[in-house]
Amino acid sequence: MDAESAELRVLDAARRLFDERGVQAVGMDAIRGASGVSLKRLYQVFPSKDLLVEAVLRRRDEEVRESLTAHGARIADGPYERVLAVFDWLADWFAEPGFRGCAFINTFGELGGVAPAVAAVARDHKEALRSYFAEQTDALGLPPVLAGQLALLANGAMAVAGITGGTEPAAEAKEAARVLLGAAR
Repeated sequence: MDAESAELRVLDAARRLFDERGVQAVGMDAIRGASGVSLKRLYQVFPSKDLLVEAVLRRRDEEVRESLTAHGARIADGPYERVLAVFDWLADWFAEPGFRGCAFINTFGELGGVAPAVAAVARDHKEALRSYFAEQTDALGLPPVLAGQLALLANGAMAVAGITGGTEPAAEAKEAARVLLGAAR
């Protein structure tokens, strides 16, 4: 098996296991077993678990950014609608089978204090969401502080949905976003 195929198999297996069990509960041997990649090859591709966790998060970051942008472009006609569409996108995500919360929030909670590079990936991802909201609120001529408030609503919905397993936090956050947008206008 070449390094690229091994990397993809390891990333897929690690993501699934991390989502199901958490990062700290999953050892490299479990990832080896789930991926079908030998332990020797696994360590050639990812010399440490922290590097594997970073790679899983970076890959997920790209997927989330692309999905959110595509959803906003497909669903919404303007910046106001794109802001609210984020919460519809969240509701769809929360309804997926096996949803266990935001990987970035969960991983930061587990490793943020001991793995600075992992924490940096999580922070960058959360900053990208705030920046997405900033693009929309700037286009509406609204105060810059609103982007952070909207990101806080979205992240809060992610945390609560991860705990409760329901989609309601997305709808509640969407209504709060509508109120914020209205007050800022």
